[in-house]
Amino acid sequence: MRRFLLGFAGGFVLGYTAVRTFEALRDLRAPRGALEQNPREYGAQRRALMVAGIARSAAGLAVAAFDLAPRLQSTSEHRRLRRMALLTTSMIASSVLDLPIDYAEGHVLERRYALTQQTAPSWLADHAKQLGVTIVILMPLVELLCWVIDRAPRLWTLIAAAGVAPLLILANLVAPTYIAPLFNEFEPLEGALTDRLRALAGRYGVGDAAILRMNMSRQTTKANAYVTGLFGTHRIVIGDTLLGDFTDDEVTFVVAHELGHYVSRDTWRLIALGTVTAGATLFISRTLAERPDSPLSSVAGLARLLFWGTVTSLVLLPITTAAARNRERAADRFAISATGDPVSGVAAFERLREKNLAEDEQPRWMEVIFSTHPSLRSRIERLRAIRDIPAP
Repeated sequence: MRRFLLGFAGGFVLGYTAVRTFEALRDLRAPRGALEQNPREYGAQRRALMVAGIARSAAGLAVAAFDLAPRLQSTSEHRRLRRMALLTTSMIASSVLDLPIDYAEGHVLERRYALTQQTAPSWLADHAKQLGVTIVILMPLVELLCWVIDRAPRLWTLIAAAGVAPLLILANLVAPTYIAPLFNEFEPLEGALTDRLRALAGRYGVGDAAILRMNMSRQTTKANAYVTGLFGTHRIVIGDTLLGDFTDDEVTFVVAHELGHYVSRDTWRLIALGTVTAGATLFISRTLAERPDSPLSSVAGLARLLFWGTVTSLVLLPITTAAARNRERAADRFAISATGDPVSGVAAFERLREKNLAEDEQPRWMEVIFSTHPSLRSRIERLRAIRDIPAP
């Protein structure tokens, strides 16, 4: 039965990859035409692809953990070098296999719904950079984990869990400054809007934050803004797609919402929650992955950890998304208090709905399990209820 299930999983992965490869090559030869900008159809397609992606990922990880990796087990004195080489090679191979899938399901779909104007070569360059960044960051962390497993076989889950918070803090410091500029250009925002936003930020202790314009249009026509950074490295980043299509009042409300996350210390809250859920994931996946004949620091052991860790993370996901939705509602309330302008909040959300081709309401299962934001309809209704704003 196990061989049958692994064979079925492998066949599913290869068959799915073959279909998407055919679609990607066909599109490169003759790009497919535009689709009607229907939020419901777009949302349904994204959900279907997400579910298929989870199934494909689980199947691929199962084959790697319980079939391929055990065959690559090594007991030689150069086990560490062999492990690093195998993991690096597997990451590159996986990325190559996923390339036509990512292209067909990501770039092509977004282009057909007029949500991106990025060229295929530019998309491929970003894809290659993402792979490079992932390898550079992940490989030392994997080796560090293996070192801890070998040196403290009974306590390594506690040690690894304790290291999650510092790593998340480091990521919040490093990513905005050194990684984000690899993919987009950031330049200081100037003009009356800058003075307005700086005055708003100054009321909440971040008046000295850098206010930057990001060329988000390089990848997408969707609009967004965010506040990032810790320990005095704060940045207020606004996409050019937001600046170009929204009024100053609407931009101010969106930025105020993002400032709400800063004032409420949501980054620290999510770091704490991430540390707890990571600890739980490590403990559960260790329990499921441990085998007396195969150490967890081996290639096969790491593959089993990854498989069970992925499954456990999916099971725990509703906890983190529920917390994220709670903080989004709190940030909306903060934006209303900070601006005193729920009318512009409604206008901003309605414009975001149009710009991002977002559904008013997703299926309940999608929101509970996967959505980090409440439905647009519920957010708009809350804003309307504040000042009896009439419906359009």
